[in-house]
Amino acid sequence: MPETRRRRRWPWIVGAIVVVLLVPIAIVVVPILTHQSQGVSHQDDAAVEWPTSVTAQGDDGRTRELMVVAPDPGGDLDTSALTPGEQLVVSGTGYDGSRGIYVAICVIPDDPATKPGPCIGGVPDQEQETVEAGTVQYAPSNWINDDWAWKLFGARSYDDLATGTFTAYIEVGDADVCAKQACGLFTRNDHTALSDRVQDLYIPVAFAG
Repeated sequence: MPETRRRRRWPWIVGAIVVVLLVPIAIVVVPILTHQSQGVSHQDDAAVEWPTSVTAQGDDGRTRELMVVAPDPGGDLDTSALTPGEQLVVSGTGYDGSRGIYVAICVIPDDPATKPGPCIGGVPDQEQETVEAGTVQYAPSNWINDDWAWKLFGARSYDDLATGTFTAYIEVGDADVCAKQACGLFTRNDHTALSDRVQDLYIPVAFAG
C-alpha cells in the first residue's frame, strides 16, 4: 500500500515542479510576445548643434528628457570631441519604467522608425551576475530594467520607477563605427520591445581627431 501511495504522489510532484518552472518563464516571455508598439519619440533636430540634453514628447504622450554630464561635477564635456575611454554620466526622466532600455552610442538612422545602430559595445552583457544596489559600473553600453528577472542578468534599476528616471554610466568605446556615420548617445527599448521606437532619444556626439 505505501508503494502505491508513493506512485500516486509522483505525478503531482512532477506537475508542481513543472508549474514552478513554467510560471517564471511565462511572466518573462508573455509580455514580450504581447507587446504592441507605442509609436516613435518625435525628437526634433536639436536647436543647439552639440547639446548635452534633449527633450521629446512621444506618441505615448510621455515627455522624456535625456541628459549627459562629465563624472566630475562641473567638469567640461565636449560631445563633439569624445575620446575612447572617456566616461559619461547619462540620466533621463519621463521614460516608461515598465519597459527596459539600452543606453549606448549608436549610429543615427535615416528613418526615426528604424532601430538605431550599430552601437558601440553592442547589446549590454546579459550573463547572470549579482550587482549590488548603488554600484557604479562604467561600460560602453548600459541596460536599465526594473523587472526582477532581468536584474538577475545584470540590468540596473530605474532610480525612480514612477517618473521613469534613470542613471547610466558610459565608458566610450572604440569609435570605428562612428568614423563615417553620424552617431548619438541613445536610449532605446531593450529586447523586450525591440520594434518599439517611442523611447528612442539621442544626444548627437562625435569623436576627437
